[in-house]
Amino acid sequence: MKPHENLDPLVIAGKSYNSRLLIGTGKYRDFAETKAAVEASGAEIVTVAIRRTNIGQNKGEPSLLDFLPPAKYTLLPNTAGCYTADDAVRTLRLARELLDGHELVKLEVLGDPKTLYPNVVDTLAAAKTLVKDGFKVMVYTSDDPIIAKQLEEIGCVAVMPLASLIGSGMGILNPWNLQIIIENAKTPVIVDAGVGTASDAAIAMELGCDGVLMNTAVAAAKNPILMAGAMKKAVEAGRAAFLAGRMPKKLYTASPSSPTAGLITPAPK
Repeated sequence: MKPHENLDPLVIAGKSYNSRLLIGTGKYRDFAETKAAVEASGAEIVTVAIRRTNIGQNKGEPSLLDFLPPAKYTLLPNTAGCYTADDAVRTLRLARELLDGHELVKLEVLGDPKTLYPNVVDTLAAAKTLVKDGFKVMVYTSDDPIIAKQLEEIGCVAVMPLASLIGSGMGILNPWNLQIIIENAKTPVIVDAGVGTASDAAIAMELGCDGVLMNTAVAAAKNPILMAGAMKKAVEAGRAAFLAGRMPKKLYTASPSSPTAGLITPAPK
């Protein structure tokens, strides 16, 4: 084993990453806080909302790239705020131009502005167009196992089902659907949306998810930097627990942790 070699990397579109935590860059106080939180999280992949964050399209304004340079991080342009397939495709084509041909993107097509639940019909349509156009698509979707499989078959490089609604912090509401998606997936499954605290991230990883993406859980915490560090540890612990394999659950079944044979017994009186 080479020094610092990771024997359990997250592999997306042929590239390996040491961290299984992906983190968003929105909702922070400023770019300086964004940078500090990302550094504390240990994340190597950072999402960027092209319609809301300046990465060079607004000349003369501070750019996120000055704080999170592409040479250090893998930027993941996303289509947050898009409600149609056409808008999503157009947004990611703009991102590719701004980032000198960057192909790895996160697709999300929302169904309504109140719940931000995914519009899976337009998501499927946009995914087909983007894959044909040469993009490597990581895709936000519902926790419907059938839709998740269809997105994989289209050619998406990662499927990203929600744990609960974006920004809700409700955690994983349907672990059974996530397990079905994981069991049938040949591409990475990354929980996206709904994580509220470190235990939510750990549970997602213990279920067998390949990674967790979050933004609000860190940015909206009272101490975002401290929470980012907590999420880093939670993802690592959850992955280790999954690989270790937990003991089976037993109800009213005595199973002492110490051996019962060879006990020293009192001498008879």
